[in-house]
Amino acid sequence: MSDDTILRPFSWSDVPAITRIYRHYVEHTAITFDTEAPDEAGIAEKYAGLMKLGHPVIIAEREGRTIGYAYASFYRPRAAYRFTCEDSIYLDPAEKGRGVGTRLLTALLEQSRAHGFKQMLAVITADTANSIAIHEKFGFERVGYYRSVGLKFDRWHDIVHLQKAL
Repeated sequence: MSDDTILRPFSWSDVPAITRIYRHYVEHTAITFDTEAPDEAGIAEKYAGLMKLGHPVIIAEREGRTIGYAYASFYRPRAAYRFTCEDSIYLDPAEKGRGVGTRLLTALLEQSRAHGFKQMLAVITADTANSIAIHEKFGFERVGYYRSVGLKFDRWHDIVHLQKAL
């Protein structure tokens, strides 16, 4: 990754770039099981919720341009899950393979610990080898495999659950 990439907290000016990045994954991949990309208002609403909870939200920026983002939030909404988070990391497609995801995950783990989360789960489409590999590199262990749980692009997709104690 280029030395001029910085990691910083989310700001409202990131909403258009987050919307653009996420739209790519919704429309062209099964990395997310969303089938319709949210608009900027939908993204803003989601991030307002994350900010209200004080959950970690990290932006990767280069030369004033948002090139990726990561956040951790509750795995499930019930109170008993309040110390367990699920991570999400998305990169501008042109930034894949440049180390941005590694830096984002490093920072996300640190900030999630500081927030008080005790466990982090990653829920990853099974054929997304690079996402699984980066999590395993950070010590996540495979704890579950679910077959044919998401139908997208006329194909059933499996998911892998990975877990790391924080």
